[in-house]
Amino acid sequence: MSTGAANPGLANKVMGTAVKRTDGLAKVTGQATYAAEHDLPGLVHGCLVTAAIAKGRIRSISTQAAEQAPGVIAVITHKNMPKVFKPTNNFVTSKIYEARLPLADDRIHYGGQIIGLVVADTWERAREAAQLVQVDYDSQPPLVDATKATYRPAMGLFGEDMVFRKGEFSRGPGETAAGTTLAATYHTATELHAMMEPHALVAHWQGDTLTVYEGSQWVVGGQRTYAELFGIPSEKVRLITPYIGGGFGAKAFPWPHSILCAAVARQIQRPLKLVVNRRQMTANTGHRSQTEQTLQLTAKPDGELVAIGHTAKSATSEIEDFPEPCTSMTPVMYAAPTLHISQTLATLNVGTPTWMRAPGEAPGMWALESAMDELAWKLNLDPVALRLKNETQTNLRNDLPFSSKHFAECLQVGAETFGWSDRPRQPRSRQRDGELIGWGMAASTFPALRGNASAKVRLLPDGRVQVLASANDMGTGAYTVIAIVAAETLGVPVDKITVEIGDSLFPNGGLAGGSQMTASLAPAVQNACQTLLQSGNFATVAEAVQELQRSGRAALEATGSAAPDAANRQWAFQSWGAHFCEVAVDEELGRLRVTRWLSVMDIGQVINAKAAASQIRGGVIMGIGSALMEECHFDPHTGHPVVYDLATYHYPSHADIPRIEVTFVGKPDLAFNPLGGRGVGEIGITGVAAAVANAVYHATGRRLRSLPLTPDKLMA
Repeated sequence: MSTGAANPGLANKVMGTAVKRTDGLAKVTGQATYAAEHDLPGLVHGCLVTAAIAKGRIRSISTQAAEQAPGVIAVITHKNMPKVFKPTNNFVTSKIYEARLPLADDRIHYGGQIIGLVVADTWERAREAAQLVQVDYDSQPPLVDATKATYRPAMGLFGEDMVFRKGEFSRGPGETAAGTTLAATYHTATELHAMMEPHALVAHWQGDTLTVYEGSQWVVGGQRTYAELFGIPSEKVRLITPYIGGGFGAKAFPWPHSILCAAVARQIQRPLKLVVNRRQMTANTGHRSQTEQTLQLTAKPDGELVAIGHTAKSATSEIEDFPEPCTSMTPVMYAAPTLHISQTLATLNVGTPTWMRAPGEAPGMWALESAMDELAWKLNLDPVALRLKNETQTNLRNDLPFSSKHFAECLQVGAETFGWSDRPRQPRSRQRDGELIGWGMAASTFPALRGNASAKVRLLPDGRVQVLASANDMGTGAYTVIAIVAAETLGVPVDKITVEIGDSLFPNGGLAGGSQMTASLAPAVQNACQTLLQSGNFATVAEAVQELQRSGRAALEATGSAAPDAANRQWAFQSWGAHFCEVAVDEELGRLRVTRWLSVMDIGQVINAKAAASQIRGGVIMGIGSALMEECHFDPHTGHPVVYDLATYHYPSHADIPRIEVTFVGKPDLAFNPLGGRGVGEIGITGVAAAVANAVYHATGRRLRSLPLTPDKLMA
């Protein structure tokens, strides 16, 4: 077992230790500036007008009263929307969340859709005037119930076909010549991002140059997208996003409100601030789609899997196709000669779903790991042993071997640490203080992704080092990770490193999504530091400082880049883990509490032990929320979300979460990148809900297959 020892090829052993957040003081003292906190001379404020219906068209819209209200500067509808251009809209150069541009026509596709923007000299006046806009609709009954929808084959994300077949199922569900077949259907609810920082931006035009202050997970991509939207060169756009108060995938690209704000700011030639309120966020800034998944597992009596079938249904909007890719992780988990996966998609009158922490993997692992637990009970096998027996060393989809895999160690270390062997073999066997006690476990996984990135390093005569990149920190600890890599490579203390990120003027730091920011940027920072030393044949930073002081130069600079190695296409890259938990169930009250938790993770090189463990804990907490309480329903008549703020959308508080123990195993994955470190932001949530539900079965003997596990289901 390893906690992530430092790379022996580097001089200063910082990596793998627990380093406190370098940005922590700025955040707790309020010095960290978020998008809505930027204040510019002449700043004016916008307030969105949203649709009261979920399907139909605008028959008429009257803005006269709003235009005459005190302080109002402009009222924008589909009748006078400023000109914008559709961007290339791909994942390489530019991307927007909804293919339909804002206020493109009079059609209404979902409840809460943006139909106007009111601009005034104060936020209060803009909000008051927005309520004066009068709209008449030609309304049609919306479709928001996925059980009444028609499904069609889902087109794959990133060009990957969402149907894969290997081998053939010989018989249907039940006892077969091969052994035992389990067939079960699992459901997940619509989930909302509910990040601390609402979506917001300030757009400021100076002539034909645009500056945008906005929380963005893809700074350079956002810069290029705004440039394409307004038909100007990329160098005419500056995107600034030093801090993000949570994103989870919903702040990677411009939403309609962002495009609208920037377009109107250009028209009025004033800096314009737009903050999306919580109610509006539930409708028009993305969510995780509800899913229905059917698993079919056939195994021999000894537990060896013969066939895996996984089908998934999800729902999207009329504006954009977004399938929740639930089956994406199935080919990497367990070996079987027969594997069938497929996905279908329904169109509803709801806002466009989007990426949300471990998109596909989180709901997909809920279904697969629940089914594996059911199969273990049906075969009278230990759930850990069943997983160990069926571990695969290759990605079944492309037959590539994994570059590094310590999944078995995750299971074994987790079982030993948790005391899994002490678990009673029968449900309803343990009680404590009048509550039923159950233990459950589940595997976790997430792909190891990496993109192109660059960084600049600047050494100053006093020995301080500056690192600059357009990357960002969503709260995951990027500032500190960058400082650690620079400190270790240069052989200087971490407190000598100053990191500046979140500005498109800096070198392209890559995308913070798919758990790839650290995996992409850290090698670039390492390369920049090495290049700096090599530029003067300096053996140490001290030599370089002496040369700077002697020459009188202001700084010594170097830029470094890193990209995936084409030679490594022989490997499949993946991270692994295992969760073990204890639950307490009061059947009379329908109360379910998670009382103990252990997560064991294989993520390659651990760069910051403290931040990595914190990321896993955050994922587990989010997974417990999915398991116990998070769900969004849509009113069948109005089509609007029934939940509309952080009070009505239930998510975990401190009282809902036990102490979460996190352990790391494995070794640096040097085939993946020069530092051997894989991403950690999303793997923590995968498998969590299944571990909870599996523990509930052990406690109660009742198998619950629909999330969240609310009291009514426990008492039914």
